[in-house]
Amino acid sequence: MGTYSKNGMDTSDKRITVFDTTLRDGEQSPGTKFSFREKLKIASALEDTGVDIIEAGFPAVSNDEFHSVREINSVASKSTICGLSRCNDDDIDSVINAGLNYIHIFIATSDIHLKNKLKITREQAIEKVKESIEKATRAGLYVEFSAEDATRTDMDFLIKMFEEAERSGAAKINIPDTVGVMNPISMTNLVSDIKKNIKIPISVHCHNDFGLATANSIFGVLGGASQVQVTVNGIGERAGNASFEEVVTSLYAFMNKKTNIDFSKIYKISQMVSEYSGMEIQKNKAITGENAFSHEAGIHVNGVINYPATYEAIDPELVGRQRNIVVGKHSGKSSINWILNKNGIKCSEEEVKFILDEIKSDNSKRVLNEKDIINMANTIKVKGE
Repeated sequence: MGTYSKNGMDTSDKRITVFDTTLRDGEQSPGTKFSFREKLKIASALEDTGVDIIEAGFPAVSNDEFHSVREINSVASKSTICGLSRCNDDDIDSVINAGLNYIHIFIATSDIHLKNKLKITREQAIEKVKESIEKATRAGLYVEFSAEDATRTDMDFLIKMFEEAERSGAAKINIPDTVGVMNPISMTNLVSDIKKNIKIPISVHCHNDFGLATANSIFGVLGGASQVQVTVNGIGERAGNASFEEVVTSLYAFMNKKTNIDFSKIYKISQMVSEYSGMEIQKNKAITGENAFSHEAGIHVNGVINYPATYEAIDPELVGRQRNIVVGKHSGKSSINWILNKNGIKCSEEEVKFILDEIKSDNSKRVLNEKDIINMANTIKVKGE
């Protein structure tokens, strides 16, 4: 079973903790339901990829959820397994009974939620948080506390809530942008202001309702957060969560922040989650989309062949991908030659021109891959014999 210790945590400025909630918040994507076997395989892949904390589920939700969380925890050896809990005794007991030593306790803090969902006062919410965190810490659990809808919460009250959580024994606080209403600058300022008032580590949890979840996560780190909560492929409710693959590579590329992630395994786990969730990856999605490292335009291909950095921000092999040269109406001879040379096929300049002319005269929207070009070249060779 994975363990989590404040003393064992890397607190260097450059090290960011990755908290993955694919199995909990990610599974809340409409129409997504992972089987028990799929949950175990995803958890194993997340652990193998280097995720620090895996939120395996919400044990109090159902017997099936409880048993899957308990089983994932029993077989984990490197990652810490976490369970979600509301501020009530039954939820906390479910996490304890599942054998976990890390609990993610949450309560809504915005007036919108307090008045219309929970129907309690601010003072009652603070008391619930105090009692729940104290109960969890008495049981020996490491407590991460989330203020649901934090980004629409009155700032003075939000800080007061986090201060109470810290006094009550929380070891970390999480700032959820529950409905994705933040922008990067505001996220930096929010985290920075909260950091001035508490001493424990800060996490951010961003949703993608305006397409800013990755940016907001990165700017949350800029403001002082030392943990990001993410899901593989950005799956999650509504428009989804901050994308695991986008966030960790952006931290590396833009901020020189270290994580424990083995980038070479990112594509593999992305494909696994896509298959099990039934959610296809958008072709032009960053990092893991089919087109992310594909090149068609002749100018681009000529550049990337001679010096990959001309049109690639990162080496595709870094994230378990390969460069893909496709051929279409925007292509030039360099694309054909690159494919033929790669596969040991020799064609004359006239033959290459013929192949390119054939492709450009095709009025369909079809794009040809390496296999198509090889077949065309071999067909020309046969005809010429």
